Amino acid sequence: MSSDFTLESFTVETNDGIKLHTRLFKPGPNINIKDENFAIVLVHPYSVLGGSQGLLKGIASGLALNGYTAVTFDMRGVGKSTGRPSLTGFAEIKDVVSVSNWVSHSLSISKILLIGSSAGAPIAGSAVDKIEKVIGYVSIGYPFGITASILFGRHHKGILQSTKPKFFIMGTQDGFTSVKQLKNKVKSAAGRVETHLIDGVGHFQMEGPDYDAYMVDLIVKFIESL
Repeated sequence: MSSDFTLESFTVETNDGIKLHTRLFKPGPNINIKDENFAIVLVHPYSVLGGSQGLLKGIASGLALNGYTAVTFDMRGVGKSTGRPSLTGFAEIKDVVSVSNWVSHSLSISKILLIGSSAGAPIAGSAVDKIEKVIGYVSIGYPFGITASILFGRHHKGILQSTKPKFFIMGTQDGFTSVKQLKNKVKSAAGRVETHLIDGVGHFQMEGPDYDAYMVDLIVKFIESL
């Protein structure tokens, strides 16, 4: 199966001198490429709690098997990336912007979908309107809840005010955000907004490898609707 996608590693430098360990997943020779001008950049869960790009390998490889170029990276202070992680994820917005701009220039990509998982969702959401080539956004378990908002509350405005299409995926048993909290937030969002609730599933369960194929399926359907 792994022969049906290729994997390369790169180092991307941010405008404040941080070096980010980046992986590029591309469809293999036996896979039809859906759109040569399109790529997906995935943003991993909270660095401070052990989040890394390795958690997104299943989704990224699944997207490559479906004919899409996908990119993961370790945010500052994670794995082989230099620098230090921030508590609120504001420094990490620069990481998302830098990787997305690298994807655009180095791979000649004109359209990017940003995907954020858990705390990666607010960070990616804040980057959406800072990157011209981004045409849509997917959140996997955005931590909108009251406690999580102490850390990430200032990110909410960035994605909710963006007019770019957005898709929020969440388990109904998410410990950080209730269904009611998600619906209230999404009500105030600009532009096209979709949600998908996975019944009876918790936050970390949904982020686990058992749901990778399910996520890939949802993401591919969203891409096809853009």
